[in-house]
Amino acid sequence: MSNGSKFTGSVNRASVYDFTVKDRKGNDISLSDYKGKVLLIVNTATQCGFTPQYKELQEIYDAFHEKGLEILDFPCNQFGGQAPGTAEEIHTFCTGRFGIKFPQMAKIEVNGPGADPLYAYLTGNTKFAGFDDSELGTLLSGMLAKADPDYDKKSDIKWNFTKFLISRDGKILARFEPTASMDLVRDKVGAAL
Repeated sequence: MSNGSKFTGSVNRASVYDFTVKDRKGNDISLSDYKGKVLLIVNTATQCGFTPQYKELQEIYDAFHEKGLEILDFPCNQFGGQAPGTAEEIHTFCTGRFGIKFPQMAKIEVNGPGADPLYAYLTGNTKFAGFDDSELGTLLSGMLAKADPDYDKKSDIKWNFTKFLISRDGKILARFEPTASMDLVRDKVGAAL
């Protein structure tokens, strides 16, 4: 399902368990540590129109963590500079404002030559799912179409709060664009457990 972007071999890896990421303190975390869990991987920002989704993500985490869900939060400043600050500043904001308890990782890039290999894998093995017709969805579609009329044919991350649902065996089950209903996300997470 690659969109033709050049990746460094990461698209061909078997599962998310083949990747190592950095936690917010800069320590290496092997995603194989999460074998047997359902993962929801999300790129986030603290100053975005979708930032209130943190509340719903925490509610999903509270509902399903004991059943085997882990949410992995990857702050990303690539979309309008909406994730300023250090990983610790972002963590302080999220815990203070939204009571976040799920793991927050180091700030990363999700697109382009500096894209984290995990995200190269995720986008190289999924397709853009489209925005809904909400006000934010229409705004994003218009803005992205101005910059690239073929944006919707490419699999790169379009904006903050894109989510990937990963099965207990490390396979990609679903991709949710930022405008996807959080009720749908919750239902799919529940079904995966």
